[in-house]
Amino acid sequence: MKITYIERNVNLRDNFKFRVEKKLGKFSKIFSDDTVAYVTVTVQKNDQTVEITIKDKGIIYRAEQTCAEMNDAVDKVVDVIGGLIRKNKTKLEKKHKGAVAFDSFIADYDFADENVEEEEFEIARTKTIPIKPMSVEEAVLQMNLLNHQFFMFKDADTNEIAVVYKRKAGKYGLLIPGDDED
Repeated sequence: MKITYIERNVNLRDNFKFRVEKKLGKFSKIFSDDTVAYVTVTVQKNDQTVEITIKDKGIIYRAEQTCAEMNDAVDKVVDVIGGLIRKNKTKLEKKHKGAVAFDSFIADYDFADENVEEEEFEIARTKTIPIKPMSVEEAVLQMNLLNHQFFMFKDADTNEIAVVYKRKAGKYGLLIPGDDED
């Protein structure tokens, strides 16, 4: 697993990087050698946020935790990632032929939340919506008028389907179609 560090308002020390590599090393048993993990550390006032995104063959795991101490945030975010892996065990077994390595990893790893149950996904409602070409700004305005968290539209510039959404910090995000690139 290749680890890429992104530092925002902080210079990471080698002992922190060693800690992250040791913690993420537990996951290397189930991921391929081409797996990339992005570790983003942001410091704002007394808050230290650690975000980990792991990309492997089209599967993306992402977790983010904010704590007063950077090491505490790493511990918590790794536990969340571990829970996500456990929750999606069935999908990973189908995706990867190395189910034996995965099972031994599951047996060896101490997950923070042992009570995670397999979820059944039930579509409660299907809704057909007309999609008309509009700019990103118009889509954000329409989303706000509907008081939704996201809004799908056809981008007038590219003629592609896109999605705008509200982010935690109050800003907006834009999802556009594209190839699976790191």
